[in-house]
Amino acid sequence: MVETILLVQFFAGLLGFLAIMIGAFGAHRLKRKFDLQQQLQFDTGVKFQLFHAILLVVLGFNMGFTRPLESYIAYCFILGTILFSFSIYGLTWSAAKGKKLVGLVPLTPLGGLFLLAGWALLLYYFLDFIL
Repeated sequence: MVETILLVQFFAGLLGFLAIMIGAFGAHRLKRKFDLQQQLQFDTGVKFQLFHAILLVVLGFNMGFTRPLESYIAYCFILGTILFSFSIYGLTWSAAKGKKLVGLVPLTPLGGLFLLAGWALLLYYFLDFIL
């Protein structure tokens, strides 16, 4: 229980920190290397990462993680954010260099599926209290 809370809070801080750092790097250093489409994709990765980092802060301080469902929700958001955002960073960075890391392509939708699963589980978690 306490270990899960600390893990969620750690990843919330780490993902939030990295979102700001990567976003600033993209806005200042990579802007000249990216075309408009690449910049938009990169920004999508940063936004999703930051939104889910904030969500993890909220979950980390409001869930007791006494039920397995609470841990599944957090793990879906952590894994989904890492797979989704970091695969986008890798794809846009490599495309800007004239290469495409095709091995990263399936990770983006897989990360998206984990994020969707996290949101669906969170919805179920809330409905469980109402019903």
